[in-house]
Amino acid sequence: MRKPKDFDTELKALADKAKAIKERRVRQLGELVAATGADALDADLLAGALLGAVAMKDAATREGWRKVGAAFFQSKARQPAPRSEQQPEGAHPLQSGAASR
Repeated sequence: MRKPKDFDTELKALADKAKAIKERRVRQLGELVAATGADALDADLLAGALLGAVAMKDAATREGWRKVGAAFFQSKARQPAPRSEQQPEGAHPLQSGAASR
């Protein structure tokens, strides 16, 4: 007679693996945001751009974006997209009315 399987242990192992995969996905998305230079964008602007991309139904536009993304991953240097506001890395814009010290 065969030994019965411990289904609880197998389910826990699968749940742990699923959690690790989700954590890795979130980390990779964060790395992608930083690698593209999108970390310089305001969170509201980035969220709006992503929501617009998700809602985009035009196949030609989506295909154009896909090609640009594929080229980004295939490039050796992986240069981020040009920033509209050139700020040094790590610099934060001053709030209105705040003086630099």
